[in-house]
Amino acid sequence: MSRLALRDPLQDAQLLRTMGHVTYGGAEIGECLATAARLPSGSRDSWYAAWTALAEREVIAAQTSLAGGHATSAAWAFLRASNYFRNAYIFHLEAPLPREVLSAYRRHREAFRLAAPHLPGSPTSMEIPFEGGAMPGYFCSAGAGRRPLVVVVGGYDSTAEECYLWNAAAAVARGYHVVLFDGPGQGELLIERGVPFRPDWHVAISAVIDAVRGRDDIDSSRTAVIGESWGGFLVPGAAARDPRIAACVLDPPQIGLWQAILRRLPLPGSVKARLPAGPRWAVALLRRMLARRARHPTDGWALRRGMLAHGVSTAWDYFVDAARYEQEASVALIGCPTLVCDAAGDDISGQARRFFDLLRCEKTYARFAVEDGSGEHCVSGNRALYHQRVFDWLGDQFTRITAVA
Repeated sequence: MSRLALRDPLQDAQLLRTMGHVTYGGAEIGECLATAARLPSGSRDSWYAAWTALAEREVIAAQTSLAGGHATSAAWAFLRASNYFRNAYIFHLEAPLPREVLSAYRRHREAFRLAAPHLPGSPTSMEIPFEGGAMPGYFCSAGAGRRPLVVVVGGYDSTAEECYLWNAAAAVARGYHVVLFDGPGQGELLIERGVPFRPDWHVAISAVIDAVRGRDDIDSSRTAVIGESWGGFLVPGAAARDPRIAACVLDPPQIGLWQAILRRLPLPGSVKARLPAGPRWAVALLRRMLARRARHPTDGWALRRGMLAHGVSTAWDYFVDAARYEQEASVALIGCPTLVCDAAGDDISGQARRFFDLLRCEKTYARFAVEDGSGEHCVSGNRALYHQRVFDWLGDQFTRITAVA
């Protein structure tokens, strides 16, 4: 896809991500473009100020509607505010956690909860028991009766609240109950409690299924898990280990973080094969290169975000820790039908075809093209098309399960 409105590619991609939520009421195109038009390229402080100001205007609009007794209008304004507050802090994700992140994150969460009772699915807060504590989440109901369940797993910097816009609203509209949650390294667990990612993330997904399996409104034989962005790495481990998962959608699937990072390094294959232990000259070079890159306002964002989410103190430590996030051996163990999504213009989709080839289960490959505006990461520019293809596929899978039963 060509540039949307901003010269900086990363800022432009985050603008598209935020605007992509217009499909389910999380943004308005005009106000997003008007905000972007006032932004200097590459300034994360200006970004924060502009998106916070827009979010605050939405909060005032919501409060005005509430005062007049217009709860529905208020809910949609609060939902937009929630999305804009999230977008405001995105480039400040780093350790130690800046006050800007904590402030905007809390307002993002609060605005969503104010909107929730009047949104489709009426997201209701829930605490998911997990290793002596709890993960925060929401249960979205598609209505009375026993229905299939969709568990939505977000990525590196997504939150349970944003996951409502990613997939829950679309799932509820099609008759699915939905669970949204923040697992280790995400949302509230990361920002409020400092809990980082862990390689055995599948235990978090199984805990979610444990928490709702006793509900009489859920058809436990029809449980699907959708992984967005880094969720495309987090979900396969659960699909390979938890037989209660009847279908999974990966947008896009990822075999390993270490492989993805190595692919970007301008080093010979023989040198990459020895990392991260050596050779010494390569380690010294990479330490300096990564530290320098991490200081760049936008080019270093992914490194700083990764350091925060993995609970490490340097860019080199993040590089080393990435080696723990590999799952090629477990891909072939996935037994449920799997939909592999591949956006043509998305570099993170680079492992999709190989992942698909490694699968030994029933599988379907969904390619999203640049020509129809669906080629960007997580199909941000055409979620309506994405959901049409994903939920048509999922509906076919669950219809077959019902027929067999």
